[in-house]
Amino acid sequence: MACTNEEELMHYTHSTHWYYLAFVVFASDQAIKSYIDMTTPLGWSHEVTSFFNLVHVLNPGAAFSFLARAGGWQRWLLLAVAVGAAIWLVWLLARPARRLEALAYSLILGGAVGNAFDRAIRGQVIDYLDFHLRQWHWPAFNVADMAIVGGAISLIVASFSRPAGQQ
Repeated sequence: MACTNEEELMHYTHSTHWYYLAFVVFASDQAIKSYIDMTTPLGWSHEVTSFFNLVHVLNPGAAFSFLARAGGWQRWLLLAVAVGAAIWLVWLLARPARRLEALAYSLILGGAVGNAFDRAIRGQVIDYLDFHLRQWHWPAFNVADMAIVGGAISLIVASFSRPAGQQ
């Protein structure tokens, strides 16, 4: 979308800083996953509060363990989807975007690359955050998942907020 005046341009950003943010998301996700993998046995669980555990679990599927029992082919499908999404997000970040959109793209990019890296190296994703209410457990997740969800929420918010003069 072409910007028509200087005031409108102020709502847009085009910076390599967004790639740095994506890298910080990726690096922090991988650092925590590596720490969990090197210091705790698979299946480990540590109660932190009455509603939160640190765990060490592997997820061969996607969000909410979708396709987790698919037999192995899902690794390549999910990896291809993540790589395709990452390429698309890099392209979106290379174009002028509103700040909230650029933030969203960066978060999703960092999270997608973090989980794709796990899939490529390990064949599955390490999850370590487990929230629960009594016996009901939310599916375990990681920093990459949080970044993807945060980015998706940011995109939804951005879709409802347009700079002055736009419809």
